[in-house]
Amino acid sequence: MNLLTRDWLLSETPTSRSHAAWVRRYQGWLQLRANGLAMVGLITVLVMMIVSIAAPLIAPQDPTAQDLAGRLGPPSAAHWLGTDELGRDLFSRVLYGGRITLGMVVAVVALVAPLGLAVGSVAGYMGGLADRVLMRVTDVFLAFPRLVLALAFVAALKPGITSAIIAIALTAWPPYARLARADTLTVRGTDYIAAVRLTGATTARIVLRHVVPLCLTSVIVRVTLDMSGIILTAAGLGFLGMGAQPPTPEWGTMIAASRAFILDQWWVPTIPGVAILCASLAFNLLGDGLRDVLDPKQR
Repeated sequence: MNLLTRDWLLSETPTSRSHAAWVRRYQGWLQLRANGLAMVGLITVLVMMIVSIAAPLIAPQDPTAQDLAGRLGPPSAAHWLGTDELGRDLFSRVLYGGRITLGMVVAVVALVAPLGLAVGSVAGYMGGLADRVLMRVTDVFLAFPRLVLALAFVAALKPGITSAIIAIALTAWPPYARLARADTLTVRGTDYIAAVRLTGATTARIVLRHVVPLCLTSVIVRVTLDMSGIILTAAGLGFLGMGAQPPTPEWGTMIAASRAFILDQWWVPTIPGVAILCASLAFNLLGDGLRDVLDPKQR
């Protein structure tokens, strides 16, 4: 970045709204970059996503190809992370498993974040009967442990990746709704919203254009912190046989299929477990860093 661009991004007197937005973004990036643990989390997340997307190019073998003569082989030059109980290459299966597990996380977030944000913003701004009804529905979902409720939904549907995504999404949206409602209640009576209302803006426009953007930063932080929980829930469903089905290489399913070898061939269940640990820890570190950057209370 040249000096002129850096000075423009660090300007204390922005010349336009877009300039001010870029200054705010760059200052947030500098603050995030100064947080070493957050950068470790960001780099780890990016690396895991890139290698998962590029799994067909990186994986040395077909993740479903069996070689019973080489079953339960330890890490070697031919199989970097060893082989499982059917002789399948663990390195290839972990790479392809990342595509499924992280893909499930992205799909769940894409469903729950807009839903929770919409429910919370509408409830907080409308108040009255709408607020009571929406929040009581939210309380019903919050009354059950997430994994138990997800298991019930999957059992009502049918075990599989799509069912697991729907079940996790149906159980993960209530915290975002409560968070968005709390933020909406703090801004609903401000002079800024009153001025917008006086211009004749409709309720829908006020909520979409002025309330939701004010709630967005808190939801982004919560989503990043919750991704580790979504990964664990997805892996838990796979471990219990309610998520991805064999021979699909999903991390939780891989652990369930190889748990009998934990004492003798420890690498078979341990390697997908380490992948889950690294992904969860990386999202937690990144979420902590984003909270420091985006949450005004932390400044």
